[in-house]
Amino acid sequence: MEEKLILTEEWDKTFPKSDKVDHRKVNFHNRYGITLAADLYKPKNAEGSLAAIAVCGPFGAVKEQASGLYAQEMAKRGFLTLAFDPSFTGESGGQPRYMASPDINTEDFQAAVDFLSVQEEVDPAKIGILGICGWGGMALNTAALDTRVKATVASTMYDMTRVNAKGYFDAEDSSDLRYEKRKALNEQRVKDYRNGTYALGGGVVDPLPEDAPFFVKDYYDYYKTKRGYHARSLNSNGGWNVTGCMSFLNQPILQYSNEIRSAVLIIHGEKAHSCYFSRDAFANMQKDNPFKSNKELMLIPGAVHTDLYDRKDVIPFDKMEGFFRKYLI
Repeated sequence: MEEKLILTEEWDKTFPKSDKVDHRKVNFHNRYGITLAADLYKPKNAEGSLAAIAVCGPFGAVKEQASGLYAQEMAKRGFLTLAFDPSFTGESGGQPRYMASPDINTEDFQAAVDFLSVQEEVDPAKIGILGICGWGGMALNTAALDTRVKATVASTMYDMTRVNAKGYFDAEDSSDLRYEKRKALNEQRVKDYRNGTYALGGGVVDPLPEDAPFFVKDYYDYYKTKRGYHARSLNSNGGWNVTGCMSFLNQPILQYSNEIRSAVLIIHGEKAHSCYFSRDAFANMQKDNPFKSNKELMLIPGAVHTDLYDRKDVIPFDKMEGFFRKYLI
């Protein structure tokens, strides 16, 4: 039995509504019984069975931010799209709140494919997925598991298991440093259990320190300003639980990404601090993979990480449209 969700009916997105698409709120459930909230975008006056794309991300964002923007833009180009909130976040169900899991979050994408596969207006043989930031990694992980996914786009991708276990640029890749992280997280578990609540880790730092590194300023400029702030966004507010991403330390995703047979397009800003995630993921998909010819890495000159969240002059929507048309239509 699905959870009863209370979904906002007002347009509370960080981007304007297009008059070229029809929009409605929907919900669906994953195989763990969690009900997910989503926005469905459909090209106006579209008829027949459409190719469909499930969209999610960034990590710690909500569907009213970047994923909704991507979904609406792709719907304007003829696709039926579904932007959803992951388990435990946004308007989606799941208790306790603000938790993440490599397994459950991959399942969230698969559940979106389940939902799209049974919609009358969707051709189930023409379903793709699109993940942004940390959900770019989840999208690739899904593509390695779900043979129904015919095409995948990962934009400004993070491998959340890698950055949790090894730190940025793998600077904390040692057993001693991982041990200290585990020790601190397990001490926090005891505190949380005793208190009966889960302590929040804090979203993007605010106020912004003068000596903050550029990528922190980059996130602040999106999540903490009018540009991208949203009341339900974890990154805009209190963040994940301190222990919310604990399992990422122990469970690498992308283990079998070099066995993905379907088409993959990875897009990243050349100047993004996170670009190495995409470069390495693409290299791994090329390694010993007889199906590497339908894999592509596109680097955007001069672009930084959050440019691919909402800058329509930077996000290569024409390229994505061509990619999905080639492999879905």
